[in-house]
Amino acid sequence: MKLIYSLALILLTYHFGFSQAAHVPLPTEPIQAPVREVMSRAEIEAGLKSYDRALFIKNLWIRDPYITLGPDDYYYLTGTTMRRDDPREKTDPYNSGLGQLSAVGDQVNIWKSKDLIDWEYLGAPYTLEDSFHENPGNVIWAPEVHWIEEMNRWALVHCPGPKSVLAFSKGSELKGPWSYPMPEDMVGRHDPSLYRDPSDGTYWMLWANTRVAPIKKDFSAFSGESTRIDPSSTRPDPRNPGQQLTRIGHEGATMIKVGDQYVHFGTAWSTDGMRRGSYNLYYSTSDSINGTYGPRKFAGRFLGHGTPFQTRDGKWWITAFFNANVAPVPVEGIQDRDLGENAQTINLRGVTIVPLDVRLLNNGEVYIRAKDPAYAVPGPDEAQQFDL
Repeated sequence: MKLIYSLALILLTYHFGFSQAAHVPLPTEPIQAPVREVMSRAEIEAGLKSYDRALFIKNLWIRDPYITLGPDDYYYLTGTTMRRDDPREKTDPYNSGLGQLSAVGDQVNIWKSKDLIDWEYLGAPYTLEDSFHENPGNVIWAPEVHWIEEMNRWALVHCPGPKSVLAFSKGSELKGPWSYPMPEDMVGRHDPSLYRDPSDGTYWMLWANTRVAPIKKDFSAFSGESTRIDPSSTRPDPRNPGQQLTRIGHEGATMIKVGDQYVHFGTAWSTDGMRRGSYNLYYSTSDSINGTYGPRKFAGRFLGHGTPFQTRDGKWWITAFFNANVAPVPVEGIQDRDLGENAQTINLRGVTIVPLDVRLLNNGEVYIRAKDPAYAVPGPDEAQQFDL
Protein backbone atom coordinates (compact mmCIF):
# COMPACT_ATOMS: atom_id res chain seq x y z
CA MET A 1 0.00 0.00 0.00
CA LYS A 2 2.88 2.41 0.71
CA LEU A 3 4.12 1.79 -2.83
CA ILE A 4 0.68 2.59 -4.26
CA TYR A 5 0.48 5.79 -2.20
CA SER A 6 4.00 6.82 -3.23
CA LEU A 7 3.13 6.32 -6.88
CA ALA A 8 -0.01 8.41 -6.40
CA LEU A 9 2.07 11.24 -4.93
CA ILE A 10 4.47 11.06 -7.85
CA LEU A 11 1.56 11.33 -10.29
CA LEU A 12 0.15 14.31 -8.37
CA THR A 13 3.58 15.95 -8.36
CA TYR A 14 3.78 15.53 -12.10
CA HIS A 15 0.22 16.77 -12.59
CA PHE A 16 0.80 19.97 -10.66
CA GLY A 17 4.07 20.70 -12.40
CA PHE A 18 6.49 20.39 -9.49
CA SER A 19 9.77 18.94 -10.68
CA GLN A 20 11.85 16.85 -8.32
CA ALA A 21 14.57 19.50 -8.59
CA ALA A 22 12.24 21.95 -6.88
CA HIS A 23 12.03 19.82 -3.73
CA VAL A 24 14.10 20.16 -0.59
CA PRO A 25 14.98 16.74 0.88
CA LEU A 26 12.66 15.70 3.71
CA PRO A 27 14.04 15.16 7.22
CA THR A 28 15.60 11.74 7.77
CA GLU A 29 15.79 12.17 11.55
CA PRO A 30 13.15 13.50 14.00
CA ILE A 31 13.04 17.29 14.14
CA GLN A 32 14.34 18.42 17.51
CA ALA A 33 12.18 21.14 19.04
CA PRO A 34 10.47 21.65 22.40
CA VAL A 35 6.75 20.94 22.71
CA ARG A 36 5.04 24.05 24.05
CA GLU A 37 1.99 24.26 26.26
CA VAL A 38 -1.07 25.99 24.86
CA MET A 39 -1.91 29.49 25.92
CA SER A 40 -3.69 29.95 29.21
CA ARG A 41 -7.44 30.32 29.36
CA ALA A 42 -7.04 34.01 30.20
CA GLU A 43 -4.75 34.58 27.18
CA ILE A 44 -7.09 32.80 24.76
CA GLU A 45 -10.19 34.54 26.11
CA ALA A 46 -8.47 37.93 25.81
CA GLY A 47 -7.25 37.12 22.28
CA LEU A 48 -10.68 35.99 21.13
CA LYS A 49 -12.04 39.30 22.37
CA SER A 50 -9.29 41.56 21.00
CA TYR A 51 -9.28 39.70 17.67
CA ASP A 52 -5.80 40.88 16.77
CA ARG A 53 -3.32 38.05 17.40
CA ALA A 54 -2.65 34.37 16.73
CA LEU A 55 -3.77 31.99 19.47
CA PHE A 56 -2.17 28.60 20.20
CA ILE A 57 -5.23 26.63 21.33
CA LYS A 58 -4.41 22.91 21.15
CA ASN A 59 -1.22 20.89 21.52
CA LEU A 60 -1.19 17.65 19.50
CA TRP A 61 0.30 16.26 16.30
CA ILE A 62 -1.97 17.45 13.52
CA ARG A 63 -1.81 18.76 9.96
CA ASP A 64 -4.55 20.46 7.94
CA PRO A 65 -6.62 21.33 11.04
CA TYR A 66 -10.29 21.86 10.28
CA ILE A 67 -12.74 23.65 12.61
CA THR A 68 -16.46 24.12 12.07
CA LEU A 69 -19.34 25.27 14.26
CA GLY A 70 -21.87 22.43 14.50
CA PRO A 71 -25.67 22.50 14.82
CA ASP A 72 -25.40 22.03 18.59
CA ASP A 73 -23.33 25.23 18.93
CA TYR A 74 -20.11 23.27 19.58
CA TYR A 75 -16.93 23.76 17.59
CA TYR A 76 -15.71 20.53 15.99
CA LEU A 77 -12.04 19.91 15.20
CA THR A 78 -10.42 17.29 13.00
CA GLY A 79 -7.44 17.04 10.65
CA THR A 80 -4.66 14.78 9.49
CA THR A 81 -3.57 12.96 12.64
CA MET A 82 -1.59 10.01 13.95
CA ARG A 83 -3.26 6.96 15.39
CA ARG A 84 -4.01 7.67 19.03
CA ASP A 85 -1.70 4.85 20.15
CA ASP A 86 1.28 5.97 18.03
CA PRO A 87 4.33 6.50 20.30
CA ARG A 88 5.67 9.14 17.90
CA GLU A 89 3.24 11.60 19.44
CA LYS A 90 5.91 11.85 22.15
CA THR A 91 9.10 10.61 20.47
CA ASP A 92 8.70 12.57 17.20
CA PRO A 93 6.24 15.38 18.00
CA TYR A 94 7.40 17.54 15.06
CA ASN A 95 7.09 14.74 12.51
CA SER A 96 6.72 16.33 9.06
CA GLY A 97 4.04 13.83 8.05
CA LEU A 98 5.89 13.11 4.80
CA GLY A 99 8.47 10.65 3.51
CA GLN A 100 9.68 7.49 5.19
CA LEU A 101 9.21 8.94 8.69
CA SER A 102 5.56 9.91 8.11
CA ALA A 103 3.31 9.38 11.11
CA VAL A 104 0.04 10.00 9.25
CA GLY A 105 -2.56 7.53 10.52
CA ASP A 106 -5.69 5.80 9.28
CA GLN A 107 -8.25 7.42 11.61
CA VAL A 108 -10.42 10.51 11.62
CA ASN A 109 -10.14 11.83 15.16
CA ILE A 110 -12.68 14.36 16.41
CA TRP A 111 -12.73 16.86 19.26
CA LYS A 112 -15.42 19.34 20.27
CA SER A 113 -15.42 22.52 22.34
CA LYS A 114 -17.81 25.22 23.45
CA ASP A 115 -15.16 27.91 23.75
CA LEU A 116 -12.13 26.90 21.60
CA ILE A 117 -10.24 26.35 24.88
CA ASP A 118 -11.41 23.13 26.52
CA TRP A 119 -11.59 20.25 24.03
CA GLU A 120 -13.39 16.95 24.55
CA TYR A 121 -12.06 14.01 22.57
CA LEU A 122 -14.90 12.15 20.81
CA GLY A 123 -12.81 9.23 19.57
CA ALA A 124 -12.26 8.12 15.99
CA PRO A 125 -15.75 7.70 14.49
CA TYR A 126 -14.23 6.79 11.10
CA THR A 127 -11.23 4.66 10.15
CA LEU A 128 -10.10 3.15 6.86
CA GLU A 129 -11.87 -0.05 7.88
CA ASP A 130 -15.08 1.93 7.23
CA SER A 131 -14.03 2.93 3.70
CA PHE A 132 -15.95 1.70 0.65
CA HIS A 133 -12.67 1.11 -1.19
CA GLU A 134 -11.71 -2.55 -1.49
CA ASN A 135 -8.09 -1.58 -0.83
CA PRO A 136 -8.37 1.72 1.06
CA GLY A 137 -4.66 2.26 1.62
CA ASN A 138 -3.18 3.06 5.02
CA VAL A 139 -3.47 6.85 5.50
CA ILE A 140 -6.16 9.50 5.79
CA TRP A 141 -5.26 13.02 4.73
CA ALA A 142 -7.11 16.31 5.26
CA PRO A 143 -10.49 15.10 6.58
CA GLU A 144 -13.32 17.61 6.86
CA VAL A 145 -16.74 17.25 8.47
CA HIS A 146 -19.72 19.28 7.25
CA TRP A 147 -23.16 19.52 8.82
CA ILE A 148 -25.76 18.99 6.06
CA GLU A 149 -28.83 20.66 7.50
CA GLU A 150 -31.14 19.56 4.70
CA MET A 151 -30.40 15.89 5.47
CA ASN A 152 -29.92 16.21 9.25
CA ARG A 153 -26.62 14.38 8.88
CA TRP A 154 -22.89 14.91 8.87
CA ALA A 155 -20.83 14.57 5.72
CA LEU A 156 -17.19 13.51 5.84
CA VAL A 157 -14.61 13.92 3.07
CA HIS A 158 -10.95 12.90 3.00
CA CYS A 159 -8.14 11.95 0.62
CA PRO A 160 -5.54 10.97 -0.84
CA GLY A 161 -6.97 11.16 -4.34
CA PRO A 162 -7.00 7.48 -5.37
CA LYS A 163 -8.82 6.69 -2.10
CA SER A 164 -10.93 9.82 -1.62
CA VAL A 165 -14.23 9.43 0.21
CA LEU A 166 -17.54 11.23 0.69
CA ALA A 167 -19.41 9.58 3.56
CA PHE A 168 -22.61 10.32 5.50
CA SER A 169 -23.39 9.59 9.12
CA LYS A 170 -26.52 7.53 9.72
CA GLY A 171 -28.15 10.25 11.80
CA SER A 172 -27.48 13.58 13.45
CA GLU A 173 -24.56 12.33 15.56
CA LEU A 174 -21.04 12.46 14.17
CA LYS A 175 -20.51 8.70 14.02
CA GLY A 176 -21.13 5.62 11.86
CA PRO A 177 -22.34 3.44 10.40
CA TRP A 178 -21.39 5.37 7.27
CA SER A 179 -23.03 5.40 3.85
CA TYR A 180 -21.44 6.40 0.54
CA PRO A 181 -23.90 8.10 -1.82
CA MET A 182 -21.58 8.59 -4.81
CA PRO A 183 -18.58 6.23 -4.51
CA GLU A 184 -17.64 6.04 -8.18
CA ASP A 185 -17.65 9.83 -8.46
CA MET A 186 -15.16 10.22 -5.60
CA VAL A 187 -12.26 8.23 -7.01
CA GLY A 188 -9.44 10.59 -7.93
CA ARG A 189 -10.97 13.68 -6.23
CA HIS A 190 -7.79 14.65 -4.40
CA ASP A 191 -8.10 16.98 -1.38
CA PRO A 192 -11.90 17.37 -1.56
CA SER A 193 -13.86 20.06 0.23
CA LEU A 194 -17.59 20.87 0.33
CA TYR A 195 -19.17 24.29 -0.04
CA ARG A 196 -22.84 25.25 0.30
CA ASP A 197 -23.88 28.17 -1.88
CA PRO A 198 -26.07 30.33 0.41
CA SER A 199 -27.87 31.85 -2.58
CA ASP A 200 -29.69 28.65 -3.57
CA GLY A 201 -28.56 25.91 -1.15
CA THR A 202 -26.61 23.96 -3.80
CA TYR A 203 -23.65 22.00 -2.54
CA TRP A 204 -20.44 22.05 -4.54
CA MET A 205 -17.30 20.01 -4.30
CA LEU A 206 -13.85 21.52 -4.74
CA TRP A 207 -10.76 19.39 -5.33
CA ALA A 208 -7.33 19.16 -6.94
CA ASN A 209 -6.29 22.81 -7.11
CA THR A 210 -8.96 23.49 -8.27
CA ARG A 211 -11.93 21.94 -9.93
CA VAL A 212 -15.51 22.56 -8.83
CA ALA A 213 -18.73 20.72 -9.60
CA PRO A 214 -22.32 21.00 -8.31
CA ILE A 215 -23.89 18.06 -6.46
CA LYS A 216 -27.47 16.82 -6.72
CA LYS A 217 -29.70 17.62 -3.75
CA ASP A 218 -29.77 13.97 -2.67
CA PHE A 219 -25.98 13.69 -3.07
CA SER A 220 -26.43 10.77 -5.45
CA ALA A 221 -24.11 12.24 -8.10
CA PHE A 222 -22.73 15.45 -9.51
CA SER A 223 -25.42 17.51 -11.23
CA GLY A 224 -23.09 19.12 -13.75
CA GLU A 225 -19.67 18.91 -15.30
CA SER A 226 -16.64 20.07 -13.36
CA THR A 227 -14.97 23.39 -14.13
CA ARG A 228 -11.39 24.39 -13.45
CA ILE A 229 -11.14 27.74 -11.67
CA ASP A 230 -7.88 29.67 -11.76
CA PRO A 231 -7.02 33.29 -11.02
CA SER A 232 -6.99 35.63 -13.99
CA SER A 233 -3.45 36.75 -13.19
CA THR A 234 -0.25 34.96 -14.13
CA ARG A 235 3.20 34.98 -12.58
CA PRO A 236 6.63 33.79 -13.73
CA ASP A 237 7.41 30.12 -13.16
CA PRO A 238 10.67 30.12 -11.17
CA ARG A 239 11.57 26.64 -12.41
CA ASN A 240 10.79 27.22 -16.08
CA PRO A 241 12.14 30.56 -17.33
CA GLY A 242 9.86 32.19 -19.87
CA GLN A 243 6.78 30.28 -18.72
CA GLN A 244 3.88 31.52 -16.58
CA LEU A 245 1.94 29.99 -13.70
CA THR A 246 -1.84 30.38 -13.57
CA ARG A 247 -2.85 28.13 -10.66
CA ILE A 248 -3.70 29.59 -7.27
CA GLY A 249 -1.63 26.95 -5.49
CA HIS A 250 -1.38 23.18 -5.32
CA GLU A 251 -3.75 22.08 -2.52
CA GLY A 252 -6.07 23.15 0.26
CA ALA A 253 -8.87 24.64 -1.86
CA THR A 254 -11.81 26.03 0.14
CA MET A 255 -14.49 28.64 -0.47
CA ILE A 256 -16.51 31.27 1.39
CA LYS A 257 -18.83 34.05 0.23
CA VAL A 258 -18.36 37.71 1.11
CA GLY A 259 -21.16 39.97 -0.05
CA ASP A 260 -21.99 38.78 -3.55
CA GLN A 261 -18.43 37.52 -4.19
CA TYR A 262 -17.25 33.91 -4.06
CA VAL A 263 -13.80 33.67 -2.49
CA HIS A 264 -11.61 30.80 -3.64
CA PHE A 265 -8.71 30.01 -1.27
CA GLY A 266 -5.67 27.99 -2.29
CA THR A 267 -2.35 27.00 -0.78
CA ALA A 268 1.20 27.25 -2.13
CA TRP A 269 4.78 27.59 -0.97
CA SER A 270 5.98 31.18 -1.12
CA THR A 271 8.72 30.34 -3.63
CA ASP A 272 6.37 28.36 -5.91
CA GLY A 273 8.78 25.46 -5.36
CA MET A 274 7.81 22.48 -3.25
CA ARG A 275 8.91 22.75 0.40
CA ARG A 276 10.89 25.94 0.01
CA GLY A 277 9.89 29.04 1.92
CA SER A 278 6.67 29.52 3.87
CA TYR A 279 3.41 27.63 3.37
CA ASN A 280 0.96 30.40 2.49
CA LEU A 281 -2.69 31.15 1.80
CA TYR A 282 -3.90 32.99 -1.32
CA TYR A 283 -7.31 33.90 -2.71
CA SER A 284 -9.18 35.15 -5.75
CA THR A 285 -12.80 36.25 -6.16
CA SER A 286 -15.64 35.95 -8.64
CA ASP A 287 -19.35 36.73 -8.86
CA SER A 288 -19.92 33.12 -9.96
CA ILE A 289 -18.60 29.87 -8.48
CA ASN A 290 -17.62 28.71 -11.95
CA GLY A 291 -15.66 31.91 -12.57
CA THR A 292 -14.20 33.93 -14.12
CA TYR A 293 -12.01 34.72 -11.09
CA GLY A 294 -9.94 37.83 -10.56
CA PRO A 295 -6.21 38.07 -9.80
CA ARG A 296 -4.43 35.98 -7.20
CA LYS A 297 -4.08 37.87 -3.91
CA PHE A 298 -2.19 37.29 -0.69
CA ALA A 299 -4.17 36.34 2.44
CA GLY A 300 -1.51 35.28 4.92
CA ARG A 301 1.93 33.82 5.51
CA PHE A 302 2.23 30.41 7.25
CA LEU A 303 -1.52 29.82 6.78
CA GLY A 304 -1.42 27.16 4.06
CA HIS A 305 -4.18 24.52 4.15
CA GLY A 306 -5.88 26.40 6.95
CA THR A 307 -9.64 26.40 7.41
CA PRO A 308 -11.41 29.78 7.38
CA PHE A 309 -14.24 29.63 9.91
CA GLN A 310 -16.49 32.04 11.79
CA THR A 311 -16.90 32.07 15.52
CA ARG A 312 -20.45 32.42 16.77
CA ASP A 313 -19.95 36.19 17.07
CA GLY A 314 -19.34 36.39 13.31
CA LYS A 315 -15.57 36.98 13.43
CA TRP A 316 -13.40 35.23 10.84
CA TRP A 317 -10.45 33.08 11.90
CA ILE A 318 -8.26 30.55 10.13
CA THR A 319 -6.42 27.50 11.42
CA ALA A 320 -2.64 27.16 11.13
CA PHE A 321 -0.21 24.33 11.87
CA PHE A 322 3.42 23.26 11.76
CA ASN A 323 4.52 22.39 8.21
CA ALA A 324 8.30 22.57 7.83
CA ASN A 325 11.49 20.57 7.53
CA VAL A 326 13.15 22.23 10.51
CA ALA A 327 12.12 23.38 13.99
CA PRO A 328 9.86 26.44 14.20
CA VAL A 329 11.78 29.67 13.64
CA PRO A 330 11.50 32.68 15.99
CA VAL A 331 8.73 35.18 15.37
CA GLU A 332 10.99 38.17 16.04
CA GLY A 333 12.00 39.83 12.77
CA ILE A 334 10.09 37.28 10.69
CA GLN A 335 8.66 39.88 8.29
CA ASP A 336 12.13 40.62 6.94
CA ARG A 337 13.53 37.09 7.02
CA ASP A 338 14.07 35.15 3.80
CA LEU A 339 13.01 31.52 4.35
CA GLY A 340 13.53 30.34 0.79
CA GLU A 341 16.28 27.81 1.48
CA ASN A 342 13.96 25.28 3.15
CA ALA A 343 10.41 24.64 4.35
CA GLN A 344 10.08 26.85 7.45
CA THR A 345 7.35 28.17 9.73
CA ILE A 346 6.69 30.05 12.95
CA ASN A 347 3.80 27.73 13.84
CA LEU A 348 4.19 25.32 16.74
CA ARG A 349 3.02 21.77 16.36
CA GLY A 350 -0.70 21.70 17.19
CA VAL A 351 -3.56 24.05 16.34
CA THR A 352 -3.10 27.80 16.07
CA ILE A 353 -5.94 30.08 15.03
CA VAL A 354 -5.23 33.43 13.38
CA PRO A 355 -7.76 36.29 13.03
CA LEU A 356 -8.66 37.32 9.48
CA ASP A 357 -9.70 40.78 8.37
CA VAL A 358 -12.52 39.98 5.91
CA ARG A 359 -14.42 42.89 4.41
CA LEU A 360 -15.81 44.56 1.33
CA LEU A 361 -13.99 47.70 0.26
CA ASN A 362 -15.78 50.80 -0.98
CA ASN A 363 -14.97 49.81 -4.57
CA GLY A 364 -16.76 46.45 -4.11
CA GLU A 365 -13.59 44.37 -3.91
CA VAL A 366 -13.11 41.74 -1.21
CA TYR A 367 -10.17 42.32 1.13
CA ILE A 368 -8.80 39.43 3.20
CA ARG A 369 -5.66 39.55 5.30
CA ALA A 370 -4.31 37.99 8.50
CA LYS A 371 -4.55 40.49 11.36
CA ASP A 372 -1.52 39.27 13.31
CA PRO A 373 1.54 41.16 11.96
CA ALA A 374 3.66 37.99 11.88
CA TYR A 375 1.27 36.48 9.31
CA ALA A 376 0.08 39.62 7.55
CA VAL A 377 2.73 40.31 4.90
CA PRO A 378 4.64 38.20 2.38
CA GLY A 379 8.27 37.47 3.17
CA PRO A 380 11.30 38.34 1.04
CA ASP A 381 11.11 34.79 -0.36
CA GLU A 382 7.68 35.41 -1.95
CA ALA A 383 7.77 34.60 -5.68
CA GLN A 384 4.84 36.82 -6.63
CA GLN A 385 4.93 40.59 -6.30
CA PHE A 386 1.71 41.78 -4.65
CA ASP A 387 0.23 45.26 -4.65
CA LEU A 388 -0.36 45.57 -0.92
